[in-house]
Amino acid sequence: MVAVLLVLFLSSLDQTVVGTALPRIVTDLKGTNLYTWVVTAYLLTSTVTVPVYGKLSDAYGRKPMLLFGVVVFLCGSALSGLSQTMPELIGFRALQGIGAGALFPVSLAIIGDLFTPRERGRYQGLFGAVFGISFIIGPFLGGVLTDDVSWRWVFYVNLPVGILALAVIAAVLPSLGRRAASIRDLDFLGIIVFTIGVVPLLIGLTDKGEADSSGRLYGWTSWEVGGLIIFGLIALVVFVVIESRAREPIVPLDLFRNRTYAATMVAVLLLGFGMFAAVIYMPRFYQVVRGVDATRSGYEIWTLLVGLMGGSILAGQLISRFGRYKVLLAVSMVFLGVGAFLLLHLTASTSNPVLWSWLLILGLGLGPGMAGYTVVVQAAVPVSRMGVATSTLTFFRQIGGSIGLAIAGTIFNSVFIADLPKQMEKHGVPAAVATRIASGTQATQLSAVGNAVEAILKQVLPAQFQPFIPGMVSGIHDAVALAIGSLSWLTLAAAVAGLLCVLLLRELPLPGGPSLRQERTASEEKGEVPVAHF
Repeated sequence: MVAVLLVLFLSSLDQTVVGTALPRIVTDLKGTNLYTWVVTAYLLTSTVTVPVYGKLSDAYGRKPMLLFGVVVFLCGSALSGLSQTMPELIGFRALQGIGAGALFPVSLAIIGDLFTPRERGRYQGLFGAVFGISFIIGPFLGGVLTDDVSWRWVFYVNLPVGILALAVIAAVLPSLGRRAASIRDLDFLGIIVFTIGVVPLLIGLTDKGEADSSGRLYGWTSWEVGGLIIFGLIALVVFVVIESRAREPIVPLDLFRNRTYAATMVAVLLLGFGMFAAVIYMPRFYQVVRGVDATRSGYEIWTLLVGLMGGSILAGQLISRFGRYKVLLAVSMVFLGVGAFLLLHLTASTSNPVLWSWLLILGLGLGPGMAGYTVVVQAAVPVSRMGVATSTLTFFRQIGGSIGLAIAGTIFNSVFIADLPKQMEKHGVPAAVATRIASGTQATQLSAVGNAVEAILKQVLPAQFQPFIPGMVSGIHDAVALAIGSLSWLTLAAAVAGLLCVLLLRELPLPGGPSLRQERTASEEKGEVPVAHF
């Protein structure tokens, strides 16, 4: 169990530790124009491979798939640290993502194999705790390694932890989730078409927050965004047709006929949709409005992480104790909605204690979903399909986050630009000057430069505008706060829709204890259910 948690920690830590080092990396490797691809390459390969690993783990066992994923991840980490150019780093990050695609879904499926349905809640709850801990440690560790050692060590640090997990898994993990299968049974056409669909979809969603060579943000109607998204969606429609006819589909469509399974997938997509906007944009609030550095801004949302970790662990314990989850997940969606409603009132003058209390409520709404939905979906499917069900859950969470961030970026920029002149005027900036600043092609960059905004304005503005800079800075702070607060409409809508999905769930029995294991063994001996030998 410790080894599995180490694997989960590896995957979640990498997503937080690398971001802190990226500015130094692109400076050393002279690749500013390729900045986002260091993250995008990893995102693409780690997302595309998730359902594939889930299917393979059902067919060939969890242990070989997890070992393979960890080895590829560690190779990608070591090579990323050795990179001498940006194209090399991007390629090795893609390799790292290929390994990372196995870590979350296979680890969660292993928990489902090792423990009875009621016991799973207790251990799945640790998933949220691992995520929260990595979010706390990642920025600090990335900053220390980058400043005091070398940015290359943000990749090398994965090696000792990964090798330890690899050794323990190889030595003690039993063979789980394996059944008779042939490589010829795999849905290769489905894998290819799925990749063709997901890659442009994710690139299009990622490009929505990027700018072209003139500094103007890509719009939804540009081919870099809308064109790629439409192409990806068309390919995914073809993929669905292929899966409906495949002998061994990587995403079994028949599972979606189960109301509980389908509602869980939609609820998780909505949770990812609502979660990532808060986690990504609240640090920006602290950087721009409060003027703290990037590393400290991650710690300023500590109550969100406390709520997320505490909610995840507590939910897991309650599910294991009482064997019920529907009321718990419904209450968590109510907390999420209340937290989002409170954040709608965010302003530049909101005090830290008040904001921390709002974030705590939001975290308590997010945390139970980290454990609860995995328990639900694993209880809703046969043991032989637990891997593909868990991986599909992970895939829906990641896609929800990507869609949420793309839409959040559009809303943030439009609200910021619309409100900026009005907020500047409140602080004594003439209307003509405020409108000119807000209508500039680089205006949106003023919302992302942290506490350097005043120095930048002094450099780029002519002398006659200099007296108005303090008012401009205050107006920018107010506009950023209002724009970030407006994003909570997305989270609130996701919470309401998610609550409706939870109400559609059936309260499936979560038996536990030795009797279930005896039943499993008896069923296996009769050849009824292919499960692991304990």
